Amino acid sequence: MVAACAQQPAPRTAASAAPASPNWEGYLGDNSAQYSPLDQVNQSNVTQLQVAWTFQAGGTQPPRFNPVVVNGVMYVVAQDNVIVALDAATGKELWRHANEGRIGARGMNYWQSADGHDRRLLYLNDGMLRAISAETGEAITSFGQDGKVDLRAGLDVADVSKVRPLQTDNPGRIFENLIIMSLPAGAYDYASAPADIHAYDVRTGKLVWKFHTVPQKGEFGYDTWPAKDHEKFGGVHNWSEATIDKEAGVIFIPTGTARYDFYGGNREGDNLFANSILALDARTGKRLWHYQTVHHDLWDYDLPTAPKLLTIRHEGKDVPIIVQPSKQGYLFVLDRRNGKPIWPIEEKPVPASDVPGEKASPTQPVPTWPLPFARQSFTEADINPYIPEKDQEKVRQQLRTMRNDGIFTPPSVRGSISMPGHNGGSNWGMAAADPQAKRVFVIARNLPVIIKLNEDKRPQAIANMPNGGGDVIPYQSPVDFMIQSNGFSAISPPWSTITAYDMTDGKIIWQLPNGEVKPLADKGIAGTGSHIGRGAPVATAGGLLFNATSTDRKFRARDSATGKILWEYDLPAASEGVPAIYEVGGRQFIAIPVGGLGLWAPKLDLPEPGPNQYIAFALPAGATVEGAH
Repeated sequence: MVAACAQQPAPRTAASAAPASPNWEGYLGDNSAQYSPLDQVNQSNVTQLQVAWTFQAGGTQPPRFNPVVVNGVMYVVAQDNVIVALDAATGKELWRHANEGRIGARGMNYWQSADGHDRRLLYLNDGMLRAISAETGEAITSFGQDGKVDLRAGLDVADVSKVRPLQTDNPGRIFENLIIMSLPAGAYDYASAPADIHAYDVRTGKLVWKFHTVPQKGEFGYDTWPAKDHEKFGGVHNWSEATIDKEAGVIFIPTGTARYDFYGGNREGDNLFANSILALDARTGKRLWHYQTVHHDLWDYDLPTAPKLLTIRHEGKDVPIIVQPSKQGYLFVLDRRNGKPIWPIEEKPVPASDVPGEKASPTQPVPTWPLPFARQSFTEADINPYIPEKDQEKVRQQLRTMRNDGIFTPPSVRGSISMPGHNGGSNWGMAAADPQAKRVFVIARNLPVIIKLNEDKRPQAIANMPNGGGDVIPYQSPVDFMIQSNGFSAISPPWSTITAYDMTDGKIIWQLPNGEVKPLADKGIAGTGSHIGRGAPVATAGGLLFNATSTDRKFRARDSATGKILWEYDLPAASEGVPAIYEVGGRQFIAIPVGGLGLWAPKLDLPEPGPNQYIAFALPAGATVEGAH
């Protein structure tokens, strides 16, 4: 753990003198940066923050939805997948739009025409891309067919009616008059379809372009897959998030793993464009460059967060960079013009697989700099002292008998320890960037996993092997996050940290525990970090970093330069979505979704969570507003 050190914020550039947008127009905010240029709430007055209003979302499914706020109106999802428009200053309901089936849980998109007369919300609902009026909530029937587009249209299959509806929680991104999104892929399934990238006209719903994430014959990358049974390969979707460089007209898309996640006997090769950062021309879908972060993935080490865009001074020149956090705990830092590493990334030898039919890649790319933000090993010295002794002994035997050869230990029949694991490191929404201060903030989860392969005898799995399974046996693995009898992880704390990087030199400015576990904190055991937390951070021009945690149910504001906690609020439940920061009538607000225990969070001795709701915070009327720094 790196202690916080005093460091003044970097000088603001002339560009920051331009009027700051009062809106939060889409998932993760502008440029997917999770950054607000507003600074009314700042280090000098954040202690005065108070609840301005709440809106009861209802239902049993905790909201993770990142509110969209435009022109004083907030759009959220409530009980039964209803879209609700609220007065963003008061929380008063303005209208609601009912939907049948599930809505993408994390966010939606806002678009308006150049003259501002046509204002739309675009979102995913039960495999359909839908468009409704942002002013009234009424369906825009001229979009697609009666206001919706079936995402199966445009698939390279003979009969799309035989393909199940395609639903994802990634809402896609708006660029000019296009909405660009990934098709989903069936999780943990040999029979998953390729998850191509589609761009639709936001006015008509017409498919404008598509990019094959599993290259077809004649396309670059086709030879990184077996030629035989090529049509059976799937996955490689942008399940997480994407980022658009509006000035350059480029969309950066981090991709997922090829299916099946933990066994690749049917897909010998590096498997482009799985586990890659794709740079595509946002207008045409043309590939500009790519960088693969894991070859022939066997760990589900796909790319889980939107890459962050900054411009730094490097070797005497201004260089536009892309910063991509990973599940392995690495930052991949590339020149976003060409995909070349800013600091060396080396191909390192990694352990070989001992599973029949599996041909693991002999090397993997490992950044030499910056230093990792997550823990990457699990030894007997790391066993959690807060689990029962019988559990400690069980874990000790697992560490002694299973494969445990570091971060790229291949899955095995006898069982392999994977650390940080496919739900460790970073995950969706868990990174923010301050483009002015040149900082990136990453939340890590330190969560080991056991990957133990069992023969998969399902007909659909066998059918997707070469020669119908005659020469390669399919395997699958149950998910074992090593959660022990008292609800805690097998590994010792900290279970979650926040790391702040200065991207001008790649150095860690500070790294601190991210939250606590209340029952342990009540006993004087601090510094544990939240247990399997997911609350997303947002940085501001006010020198603040906001994020929530689950197992202590806190919403905090930190000094972004030092990590020092300046303010915290006791939430009635966990919060796992992305905060939205906006301004209405000259008053700045911070709104978050709240509900539930938190994903995989142990209940422990916490009280039952309060109702699902959205909470907006602001300074009290008449509060003193001073400069940000």
